[in-house]
Amino acid sequence: MSGTVRELLTRHVDAGLMPGAVALLGGPDAEPIAVGSSAVGGPPMAIDAIVRIQSMNKIVTSVAALRLVDAGRLTLDDDVVPWLPELAGRPVLTRPDAALDDTVPQDRPITLRHLLTNTSGYGIQMGDTPLARAMRDNDTEAGSAPSPLGADEWLTRMADLPLAFQPGAGWRYHHGFAILGILVSRIVGRSLQDHLRDDLFTPLDMPDTGLWVPTDRCHRLTAAYRFEDGSLIETEPAAGGPYAGPHPVDVSHGELVSTVTDFHRFLRAITTSVSTEHLELMTHDQVPASIKTDESFYPGFWPGTGWGFGVSVVTEGDHLGRYGWSGGQGTDFFVDPDGTIGILLTQTELCEATFALLSEFQELR
Repeated sequence: MSGTVRELLTRHVDAGLMPGAVALLGGPDAEPIAVGSSAVGGPPMAIDAIVRIQSMNKIVTSVAALRLVDAGRLTLDDDVVPWLPELAGRPVLTRPDAALDDTVPQDRPITLRHLLTNTSGYGIQMGDTPLARAMRDNDTEAGSAPSPLGADEWLTRMADLPLAFQPGAGWRYHHGFAILGILVSRIVGRSLQDHLRDDLFTPLDMPDTGLWVPTDRCHRLTAAYRFEDGSLIETEPAAGGPYAGPHPVDVSHGELVSTVTDFHRFLRAITTSVSTEHLELMTHDQVPASIKTDESFYPGFWPGTGWGFGVSVVTEGDHLGRYGWSGGQGTDFFVDPDGTIGILLTQTELCEATFALLSEFQELR
């Protein structure tokens, strides 16, 4: 199988989609493969390259939150307001594309379950709606670069805006997991970085995973690119950019960097990291069919797909039962019911070409 993976990666590197990539595919003892270079004109890509995994962080934050539930610190259906008072009694738009003052009172609390399933009322707004424009104006719009705002300021700005729908009555991607990171941080009384380090990363031997890269390891951080008009445009330099070194503000609402080896260790340990009950919920569809609407995400997302806690779930077809997710910087992982794990770390933002690569990788056997 390693030869097939290497052939796939080499073909896309040679086509100019990315300078290099690291991948792993197989059972518990699968070996990672590195192809290409860490930057255009840079040194060879290394197995221990540190890569911006972005939204692949959602499963990590989910596991951290579920471990707090297992420990009795809260339940899935607890109101989050005791820890996140900024979210108390927020108004709700009469419809997601309504004017910002066309609202009704919130009729139910936001719970941990809502954050884990992207049904809190907060998230990416599809289309040029008043709420989407307001999020762009107050720097809470999702983007490829980390937010420059500290966690408390970011949450305050999010809470200044109405919810797109009543909690549980719709589905919008992304922002609920930034709120989840802040929730975990406030429950434990320390930064998400510190909590994840002590609760997950150190016990699981994941030294290169975190919300930033320690200064003495920045030389292993690959460059980041956007693929545009057939060419690579650098968006963050190797060993540089906002993930290089500690942040000046709290980034408990941020996303992770990691290595293929670290993330493989994490995925292998999931079955023993949370209770059987919560693992079952996390890896099976939790979204009602009634809110899997065409406007909730990109076209064609929902057929054959569900969402558990922090991961998408395949609900029909050849890969029934597979769960996983992608990151905006062209990264991807999946876990099959038979224990097969696939991890792909590239350096190029998701676009039509990188989606094609990810699709090919997901079909390898």
